Amino acid sequence: MRLKLLGAGGGRLGSLAGLGRGGAGALALPGCLLYTRMGAAPHLSHDTLREVRGVPGVAHVALPALAEIHDVLEEYKEGAAKFMGMPDAVIYCSLHDPVTPCPSGYNTNKTVSLWGSSGRMEVTASKFMDIQRAIQPDWFQCISDGDTISGEAGRKRAKKSVDRSLSFLDICLQLQEKSPELQGSVMFGAIEGGDVLEERLRSARETAKRPVGGFLLDGFQGSAMAKETKLKLIASVTAELPEDKPRIIHGVGKPDEVLECIERGVDIFESFFPFQVTERGCALVFSYNFHPDPEATVLTQNGIQDLEKNGAQEDQEEVSKADPEMTPFEISLKDKKYHDDFGPVLEGCSCYCCQRHTRAYVHHLLVTNELLAGVLLMMHNLQHYFGFFGAVRDALRDSKLEQLKELVFRQALQRH
Repeated sequence: MRLKLLGAGGGRLGSLAGLGRGGAGALALPGCLLYTRMGAAPHLSHDTLREVRGVPGVAHVALPALAEIHDVLEEYKEGAAKFMGMPDAVIYCSLHDPVTPCPSGYNTNKTVSLWGSSGRMEVTASKFMDIQRAIQPDWFQCISDGDTISGEAGRKRAKKSVDRSLSFLDICLQLQEKSPELQGSVMFGAIEGGDVLEERLRSARETAKRPVGGFLLDGFQGSAMAKETKLKLIASVTAELPEDKPRIIHGVGKPDEVLECIERGVDIFESFFPFQVTERGCALVFSYNFHPDPEATVLTQNGIQDLEKNGAQEDQEEVSKADPEMTPFEISLKDKKYHDDFGPVLEGCSCYCCQRHTRAYVHHLLVTNELLAGVLLMMHNLQHYFGFFGAVRDALRDSKLEQLKELVFRQALQRH
């Protein structure tokens, strides 16, 4: 795995090359992973996914689902990627699923709890590495104690999360050396420490001393931590990390938050956000079409006016009451006002859904609980989200990140 940075201002523009067992995989940076459930993007078959443009080169799989079939994978012997019908995919295995909340208070000095469909599984560092040997991932997050998200974890608990995670990391690095199945795998060391700056810095420095292939900024999921604290910690941590290794962050998906993390040196994000938007019957309609020249700026402003017309402002209070999770970046196609709206989900979008179907049709599918609603929305939301990351890279290349940020932040404030 080779990280090449182009040294653009405001973020780390570049690429990761030489990925996967064959070394042919690549990921443009800043970028995101393809969020999957057991190797398939939710609602989509592998064939349908081919219709989505800009799909990232690395698929994200969560450990709990794979841990539940550990014995099957062990018997299969050829790794999870081939088992899931993705023999050529580059696989990143995270400890938890970003969409599934993990109950707090179940980790110990020796074990971390995973939460799957069959409930709780306690995993030691040794057991964790047994499972990874059966999965044979290209990248994997080392087992760590990230149970500091609730906002109630004090300094003592933050210190414990760092101590435990470093202890797990040392055991896993030793076991990886002795595992022929994992010689081609890249381990990402997790940086823990809750909201305590000294512990975060200690975690970053100690993890950076060890032979990990990359770093995971963990424990920033959810809204328990104040935004200013979160951003300050992320900036402080990335400043301690070597430039030549990638940094992943878990639990950050909204476009405005992604931009703030990119400015602070984060490279890779998950793509669970489009899935969450799809699950609430919504479509991403935010504009990321930044243009420095005046004529194009008019188009962008028209895009934002479209967003208002699209209903991202109208009746928002009612929608918010219906679904408090909704963000200003999306519209709810369950809303009855779309029942006779024969325009595409998003004007100018080139996705499969927008080229072939109308808002009225997707609304009809949603209110009748047809499975096709999830398929079409997922195709649109993924393509729009991947397009956003393409726009981020273009903005960094053209030194226009500020313009993109201003455009996205203006939309983020529309409902406040």
